[in-house]
Amino acid sequence: MIRKTRAGRPAARRTAEASAGAESLTDQAYRAIEELIVTLQLAPGTSASEAELSARVGIGRTPIREALQRLAREKLVAILPRRGILVSEINVGTQLRLLELRREVERLLVRRAARLATAEMRLRFAAIDKGMQAAARTNDDLAFMRLDREFNLLCIDAAENEFAAAAMALMNGLSRRFWYQHYRRVADMPLAARLHGAVARAIAAGDAEAAAAASDRLVDYIAEFTRAAVDPG
Repeated sequence: MIRKTRAGRPAARRTAEASAGAESLTDQAYRAIEELIVTLQLAPGTSASEAELSARVGIGRTPIREALQRLAREKLVAILPRRGILVSEINVGTQLRLLELRREVERLLVRRAARLATAEMRLRFAAIDKGMQAAARTNDDLAFMRLDREFNLLCIDAAENEFAAAAMALMNGLSRRFWYQHYRRVADMPLAARLHGAVARAIAAGDAEAAAAASDRLVDYIAEFTRAAVDPG
């Protein structure tokens, strides 16, 4: 049964709704820099200063500094005292270990999201499904990447589990960057978009078991993609 929006939800639950309205400068800075890193516009091993990033994304240095602290916690950058930041290298071994955890955490999240999402969130999951299907038809990689990020954040908000949310925060950016580095060579982007859409569609329908099964199929594909990236021959 679809549960209606309630008053008095915890802050984590309100995040998705707030994102449609006012977004803090720190959130804007985080989103902009994270996309630069994930899409390799800031390549692994690149160094940059707060001033350079501030000029590039058009946001002041205090929000930039706060965004970088968050990115450092997610292991996308290393903060070098008095020297700026260094974008972390892409490590295949890290990615393979990450997938072991991601399967279990993501299954938990999508089950809970299917049970607990509000009516408004379900509409957003349904819209993500439609967007993923469109990205699959047009092979639109950037649209897929942005929808993937929206899907991940919405799952976290809907699931109401701060511990799973913290684990996913450490995985999402690294996973998306690894994908972006290798997908042109070894990935089936339309298939990946359809698999993401299937998870979003099951959550929108409130079917926890279908969402978990769809999530497992998605992670199966990501593991296959990762192995192909490591050893394409």
